[in-house]
Amino acid sequence: MDRRRFLVGGLALGGAAALSGCDQIAGAKAGRAALQAGEDATTFVQRLLLTPQKMAREFAESEISAHFKPNGSTDPQDAEYRKLLAENFASYRLKVGGLVEKPFEISVDEIRAMTARTQITRHDCVEGWSAIGKWTGPQLLELLQRAQLKPQARYVVFHCFDNMDEGGLSADEDASRYYESLDLVDAYHPQTIVAFEMNGKPLEVAHGAPLRLRVERQLGYKSPKYLKVIEVVESLAEIGSGRGGYWPDQGYDWYAGI
Repeated sequence: MDRRRFLVGGLALGGAAALSGCDQIAGAKAGRAALQAGEDATTFVQRLLLTPQKMAREFAESEISAHFKPNGSTDPQDAEYRKLLAENFASYRLKVGGLVEKPFEISVDEIRAMTARTQITRHDCVEGWSAIGKWTGPQLLELLQRAQLKPQARYVVFHCFDNMDEGGLSADEDASRYYESLDLVDAYHPQTIVAFEMNGKPLEVAHGAPLRLRVERQLGYKSPKYLKVIEVVESLAEIGSGRGGYWPDQGYDWYAGI
């Protein structure tokens, strides 16, 4: 099928799904399979329309939002995180490993010493709000190149300090820890950075101190905060519930392109 016919057919399929009412089919096994197929088609269409290097829009300093609402967790109570916070992250080390030739650990100071990219971009939250902020940090690509990915590497998983059920709703702490993942297309994108600054200042706790990811071509939940471990893997099937992220495991799209 040529590109034009595929796009037209995809739009027609999407319209039919909307008219049928996604909520009515989401609970059935066949319905979940149909929605997954729709998500896969959406990913494919966006990849057709966007080249791997296509940049998200960047803004002027004058357009930075006066208030940037913190998204998701804002004050992790994880014991290890609280200890690191108390010492201003002096002994914090971001671990990079998995399917790599040279796993390593790196401090915040070492991250800050790397060649950094500064970008002023819009954060679009799935809740419906947006804000513009200025982010600074090295490209994720630089860390992955240092680690030297093995040939079977397909995804990059980001494990975080925040526990989404800190109110005691889950007996399995690991199952409720925030995590997200990217394929190598988005992991290598120039605007995918490991940010240590927001608006010219070190990240505050509410915004993900000491390090967070910024993925500017996807919705906000794809930019995890409180980074603990970066793991390179071949498959997402054995991580969490197998859908590649805390929110995707709850039914959100894994590919949240905007």
